[in-house]
Amino acid sequence: MHEEPLLTVAPAPIAALPEFYAVAFHQAELAARHYSAATTHVHQLSEAVGSVFRILASREFARANAIARACVDARDVPPDLKNLPTSFETIVPAQEVSDITQSRLSTPYAAWALAVRHRRRAFIYWTYVTALTKNTEVRAAAELLAKEALSDGNELRQRRRLAWQSEHGQTMEDQLRERNASTALLESLLRRDVIAWSQTLPLSEGRHLLGVGVSGFISDDAIPSEILETPTVDEIEQIKQRALRRAEQLSNMYLDEAERANDQSSLEFAQELATRSIARLASLRASATLASEMTAQ
Repeated sequence: MHEEPLLTVAPAPIAALPEFYAVAFHQAELAARHYSAATTHVHQLSEAVGSVFRILASREFARANAIARACVDARDVPPDLKNLPTSFETIVPAQEVSDITQSRLSTPYAAWALAVRHRRRAFIYWTYVTALTKNTEVRAAAELLAKEALSDGNELRQRRRLAWQSEHGQTMEDQLRERNASTALLESLLRRDVIAWSQTLPLSEGRHLLGVGVSGFISDDAIPSEILETPTVDEIEQIKQRALRRAEQLSNMYLDEAERANDQSSLEFAQELATRSIARLASLRASATLASEMTAQ
């Protein structure tokens, strides 16, 4: 489980295709430029590390071109960066790439590992966009980019594994911390938090929260028979924040399970759980934000 979240700020909802293509194109173009900039420091790096960044830059330039073509096919115009939101989090931050180029201890494994992290962030980013948008065209396009990020991540993990074997002469097993609790236990604890949270809401809003928060435990149209003691006003904010932390922890755990998977079936199952868990986290965060805004009014 990662101590630092891959996304420090949840993506803002994208309302229409012009904004979607502007964001998607800009993200890919920024990634390409940041990777390409790393290759200019090749004199400070080994040729092998420089080669990794050249491959990564080429992949992102190709991605940007593909997004531009898709935009023309869908809208008859190329992406217009004037449609960018006022702020958004970069999937491939320049600082993360710079940290590799500035270290004389960097290896091809470290570069591939960074690329895996970036595609994992892209998967989370576009899954968030999918979960939060109300536009069906944006949802479909964002789902494609999320799936693409998963596919890329699988390929990059193979390259990372080969680099580890080359550098260490042994089969790589990801070194992850022992998890504080099993996914089953955390799901159960999250379920209780969401049920308690829902009991403070009007019936329709409570049903919606249960639908997004305890998916897999109950049907969308059923209120669970388990009724917990209704929390006080002072307790509810603590319950919300605890639920959000647990939902984020579960998302990271499922992503970690995907990285540890030894076969395609296990990989696909873990990735499906991760997709659902990230969408759940996005919905819970949106519900918490909406509740805070209503309280402030």
